[in-house]
Amino acid sequence: MKKFKEQSTLSLYEKGLITENQFEEVKAYRNLNIFSVNAELKLFLYLSVLLFTSGIGILIYENIDTIGHIAILSLLLIVIAICFYYCFKNSKGFQKTETTFEHPVLEYLVLLANILTCIFIGYLQFQYKPFGEHYGLATLVPTIVSFFCAYYFDNKSVLTIAVTGLAAYIGLSVTPQDLLNGNDFYASDSLSYSAVMLGVLLIVWTIYSNRISLKTHFSLIFLTFALHIISIAAISNLLHHYILIWLIFAGVLIGSTFYFYKVSYEFKAMSIYVFMIVYGYVGINILIFRIFENVDFSNIWELFIFLLPAYFIGSIIMFIKLIKNFHKEIAE
Repeated sequence: MKKFKEQSTLSLYEKGLITENQFEEVKAYRNLNIFSVNAELKLFLYLSVLLFTSGIGILIYENIDTIGHIAILSLLLIVIAICFYYCFKNSKGFQKTETTFEHPVLEYLVLLANILTCIFIGYLQFQYKPFGEHYGLATLVPTIVSFFCAYYFDNKSVLTIAVTGLAAYIGLSVTPQDLLNGNDFYASDSLSYSAVMLGVLLIVWTIYSNRISLKTHFSLIFLTFALHIISIAAISNLLHHYILIWLIFAGVLIGSTFYFYKVSYEFKAMSIYVFMIVYGYVGINILIFRIFENVDFSNIWELFIFLLPAYFIGSIIMFIKLIKNFHKEIAE
């Protein structure tokens, strides 16, 4: 890597893009062997928040009988209040554009306060039921708090919690495992429609936010959630036994794939492009199966088995070629 960087710098100098003085300064700087630990420190801070909140949960679970519910809730409330006090005190206030704290630790303090707030409200509802039997409110309230914190403190991690809470409020689980196994799209048509509507809502909100220049750097998060939710809901319903249903969701998947193809180039987002291809590929194969499911292949099954490896190898080659072309186009 070091040799590659030196050659790149030399190439710039030979092309006349940098002066001899600039070339020497770059070489001198690289010889200092200075490297940044910013990413490593942020990773450790993130892990610290996760470990602390996990420890709080284990502490509550193992000592619930000895500590008492009121004491635990009081302790959580005190910690939450302290965290939010420091965050509000050191924040720059709400701004439509991207903002950061002067100290990066405060970003993770916001995340900690938000997670503890979710724990507090969930524990309060489970033990004392302040919302009665309306358990959806116990999900909606921390979701609203999360959206407020995400926009006020400009925190992407909290925004993911907010969108996850919004999905949970309408009955979806948006962890990777639950998206594939836990959401019974096939058995519940209403859940499928709700998923698609939520995805469309996230897209509409993204478009509106970009028009009014409101936290435009949040767009990729909203679009990523929308892509996964809409695509998985559509693919799940391609196996529906009613022809009209799977035709409708086939149209949804085609429209979604086309839209996110355009979005991936607009935002130069490799992640959206890759998942768009994967979902589109899976959907196309299911559609081919549905179209030919009543065709008798008994006479040509040997040819089918012979061509199958070539089909998958060709798919892999095409996938790699598409990724390389996309990377080349967005780099220009």
